[in-house]
Amino acid sequence: MPSSTLAAIDLAAGDRVIVGVVAVVALAALAIGFVLLKEVLAAGQGTEKMQEIGRAVQEGAAAYLNRQFRTLGIFVVIVFVLLFALPANGWGERIGRSLFFIVGAVFSATIGYLGMWLATRANIRVASAAREEGGREKATRIAFRTGGVVGMFTVGLGLFGASIVVLAYAGEAPKVLEGFGFGAALLAMFMRVGGGIFTKAADVGADLVGKVEQGIPEDDPRNAATIADNVGDNVGDCAGMAADLFESYAVTLVAALILGSAAFGLQGLLFPLIVPAIGVITAVIGVYITRARPNEGGLKAINRSFYISALISAVLCVIAAYLYLPGSFGQLGSNGTGTPTDAGVVAAMAGSDPRLIASIAVIIGIVLAGIILWLTGYFTGTEDKPVKTVGESSLTGSATVILAGISIGFESAVYTAIVIGAAVFGAFALATASITVALFAVALAGTGLLTTVGVIVAMDTFGPVSDNAQGIAEMSGDVEGDGVGILTELDAVGNTTKAITKGIAIATAVLAATALFGSYRDAITQAVGDINVASNTAFSFEVFSPNTLVGVIIGAAVVFMFSGLAINAVTRAAGAIVFEVRRQFRNDPGIMAGTSRPEYGRVVDICTRDSLRELATPGLLAIFAPIAVGFGLGVGPLAGYLAGAIACGTLMAIFLANSGGAWDNAKKLVEDGNHGGKGSPAHEATIIGDTVGDPFKDTAGPAINPLIKVMNLVSVLIAPAIVVFTVGDSASPALRIVIALVALAIIVAAVAVSKRRSTTISDTPVEEQVG
Repeated sequence: MPSSTLAAIDLAAGDRVIVGVVAVVALAALAIGFVLLKEVLAAGQGTEKMQEIGRAVQEGAAAYLNRQFRTLGIFVVIVFVLLFALPANGWGERIGRSLFFIVGAVFSATIGYLGMWLATRANIRVASAAREEGGREKATRIAFRTGGVVGMFTVGLGLFGASIVVLAYAGEAPKVLEGFGFGAALLAMFMRVGGGIFTKAADVGADLVGKVEQGIPEDDPRNAATIADNVGDNVGDCAGMAADLFESYAVTLVAALILGSAAFGLQGLLFPLIVPAIGVITAVIGVYITRARPNEGGLKAINRSFYISALISAVLCVIAAYLYLPGSFGQLGSNGTGTPTDAGVVAAMAGSDPRLIASIAVIIGIVLAGIILWLTGYFTGTEDKPVKTVGESSLTGSATVILAGISIGFESAVYTAIVIGAAVFGAFALATASITVALFAVALAGTGLLTTVGVIVAMDTFGPVSDNAQGIAEMSGDVEGDGVGILTELDAVGNTTKAITKGIAIATAVLAATALFGSYRDAITQAVGDINVASNTAFSFEVFSPNTLVGVIIGAAVVFMFSGLAINAVTRAAGAIVFEVRRQFRNDPGIMAGTSRPEYGRVVDICTRDSLRELATPGLLAIFAPIAVGFGLGVGPLAGYLAGAIACGTLMAIFLANSGGAWDNAKKLVEDGNHGGKGSPAHEATIIGDTVGDPFKDTAGPAINPLIKVMNLVSVLIAPAIVVFTVGDSASPALRIVIALVALAIIVAAVAVSKRRSTTISDTPVEEQVG
């Protein structure tokens, strides 16, 4: 639909009431989040020793995120200026897009910081609860409701931000929301990369020196990397994942509103707000009904609440569709008066029922979340065959453990990708007569999946909180008897819930990216129409076109480069940790004897410095690669680039996440007494597998989710400029090439600097390296 038609959409009084109700629901989510927050903080904090360890983790996590936000502030200012310079329909849209880019970035940072802040305080409370009577139920409730707080703030801020934009900008809201989604996605990607490097550098270093070389437990207080490891769980898994899911929420809403206004007119602008508002209600239900029954595992209780809340979401969304949407496309209005939104859409969809299309699309998204939950749980859970197979392979050494984990990762990626592809195709097939409506159906599937986000965030935060609780219990020595078993069980459950939420986050990323792919097409169509030139081969996206295929290859290659940069960053930072922990053991024998305290702060400082230093290169690659391809090769190759990035990114992210999850839980399986138990050769083999899997599942894999959305949003934002510089009165091939070359030069320089970067390994004398 032309941009002028979009701008003509206005909100009647009744429409503003609907959006106002959605905003109130969003504020209610924030209020419930505060109630849950007070409940978590009211729980007992355990012994003085546990609190001392907890304070060390809190200080390290806060110091890291404060430094990270100062670093990222530079990127935010630069992008704000660049966004302001991009073409827009008037100054109001230009200013709004840039301002809400800042709002999206601030909201994303707020969610991430809150997740870290609360998780570092809930961990000691979970450890303390495990010592009490009914410890399993109490500890499970505290850990899950900690995640519930973050979940409520995620859906509340995301929905509130979108509602305010729609109220303020009406028909121009989709364009302004591009800035909001981009701000959320950009911050989430940097937090995912930086936090992932921090947490896995500490984890790998702690495991290699402590468990493998010194033969001490994972969270033994004699290991100088233990505090950094616990800090990393919070800045990587809590802060990073919370920001990741928030930007998925924001970006999917952006795509749905852009496509909805084109497909359904005014109703298409508002219905994507109604669906996640229902998700707020079901998220509250899901959080409050999660309680472990006597003699019941925590995972079963969590899964049950997820499925119940998903079912309630499906029912309520169908009711909402039939109450709000009309029974035919001819009744859809662009201004609330019944005027057809787009004559072409109405003609193509004659005889179709918008209510039915919307209902089925939303249900597809909800069902997809449930299937991903089951599928990921199967490939990473300790009770199922894949992880047991990895555990058995430990009897023949670390090589077979690694091979078994890689095999599971590859296989699971195929099944998960097919399921996601089936969901996308199923939603698209609901309206093949109109590409605009079909793409909107895909976006609605994404909003359907997002009705479960509140519970998904709670599931994810449960993991690092439980992990930290076990670490604090082990370091303090103040949890004994049944409490030790409870925390070990919750830690294993947390590993599975983290893997599950990574799988669902990947699904949201694909649905959002696919919908944004449609938004990219819409942006090109609008830009061509606005400058009154006929569409020609310069704007064709045919897959069989060689230039489009070149874009596909480059898009897939960028995913490989991004993953390689992230894993290599962990390798360098972990090397620094290994030599620092070795140095402390070598120079102070009192550490192993338990008479001296390790220098925990030095390891935290190394992780902080290296992670902030390393996050820039992957971030620059994500921002400037689409610019180089779009301005250098054109909109067709850029479309291919996005397709290649989405396809390759989906498979790569699932492979990395599930391989890492399987290795992690195979280690837990052995530590529970299987195949020789702790200290056995099998245990050492699974530690190596887990160490390899750490940067897979917690750094590179999760960072691919915001990567593909950032690249899609950059493409949507620059598409009009590419068209303007390609044809019409403002055509400037020379300027296009200059922009492309500058973007390429920035990428090459960033990668070159990263490759030349010195590490502790290269700076340390050989005699110290070998110890």
